[in-house]
Amino acid sequence: MREKSKEAFELACRVLPGGVNSPVRAFGGVDSGPVFVHGAKGARIYDIDGHEYLDYVGSWGPMIVGHAHPAVIDAIHQAVDRGTSFGAPTLAETSLAQRIVASFDSIEKVRLLSSGTEAVMSAIRLARAFTGREMIVKMAGCYHGHSDSLLVAAGSGLAERGTASSPGVPESLAQQTVVVPYNDPEAVTAAFANHAGRIAAVLVEPLAANMGVVPPADGYLETLRTLCDRNDSLLIFDEVISGFRVALGGAQQRYGIQSDLTCLGKIIGGGLPLAAFGGRADIMDLLAPEGQVYQAGTLSGNPLATAAANATLDILAQGDSYEKLESVASSLESGLAQAASDARVSVTINRVGSILSCFFCDHPVRNFADVQATDIARFKRFFAAMLERGIYLAPSAYEAMFVSLAHTDSDIEQTINAAGESFRQLA
Repeated sequence: MREKSKEAFELACRVLPGGVNSPVRAFGGVDSGPVFVHGAKGARIYDIDGHEYLDYVGSWGPMIVGHAHPAVIDAIHQAVDRGTSFGAPTLAETSLAQRIVASFDSIEKVRLLSSGTEAVMSAIRLARAFTGREMIVKMAGCYHGHSDSLLVAAGSGLAERGTASSPGVPESLAQQTVVVPYNDPEAVTAAFANHAGRIAAVLVEPLAANMGVVPPADGYLETLRTLCDRNDSLLIFDEVISGFRVALGGAQQRYGIQSDLTCLGKIIGGGLPLAAFGGRADIMDLLAPEGQVYQAGTLSGNPLATAAANATLDILAQGDSYEKLESVASSLESGLAQAASDARVSVTINRVGSILSCFFCDHPVRNFADVQATDIARFKRFFAAMLERGIYLAPSAYEAMFVSLAHTDSDIEQTINAAGESFRQLA
């Protein structure tokens, strides 16, 4: 039982809308109350009721080196002794920018800011200024933050303008966004045909990870690159999740496709609020104060966040970090698949590097419609069974599992054993 978490949630609901500061934390997707966390270390988190969990959320991706890594914590301690915010340039900002530019062949200059939402919003503004156009193409199921232009659902027809998916979003803004299925090159081609000369950019997660993990089909990213080049539009990769996660140079290194603008977040903050967007110098130089496109932030490049970021990227740059992540995640994937098979439970597991999703279905999952066709009710039961066995998964069927460098072989074995019991409970 989690009585203290239950009481804490009831109190939070009195002063916070829904009791949380980000909707998925409310555990509405699993029909239970949330776990209130007291602390975390390595691959484990601890709740206020005294329970310990193996963590596969990792603060929704940033904790790739594990919670409270000594090198990261030490860097933060050293930084905080010098002050928490200056609103002025620091050497750590330049150092982080140099690391990003060195890691991504497509990035010549970068702007630091505080959240992935802010990064994508700013990249879109820059793309519109660079092209002199207003329309954006995005893919159904790819979440890019909560800015108005992106809280949009698909319209009634293929490659037609979107409709607002949240109250408070003006339809005039929603109609500047075209929503098409992920992994559907024909739909993107149709969008360019229907809106010739009006599309500023195609915005996409090169590795979709906000509807669960859905890899790009062979040739899909190449088609997006070709269509953008042919139509003088920009290609924006949202690598807030995949950046520094599936390779040091993100999904574009892994798949060999370069974008014009790249949005980064999560891992580059080392667990603190920090994000970035960057790209070709001729595009980025339109930003103020060099150019006329305005973007600013009081806490952008915060010294605590840049300290955590630089320390995290130091660890990832060490020789075999990504090989270790690949090995541990591969063991988890194969173990989950075998446990489900033994229990005669149908699952489809999508994995790229150290992120994976276990979908309850017997068909491939290649787009958001496929995700929506999975057995959500069965996932909810699986989530509850795993939580009772000390395994903390994302409280939503539309999210990923994140493996960190802190996860050990014995952690994976514990997880697979818990999954086997949980699968048998479902059968």
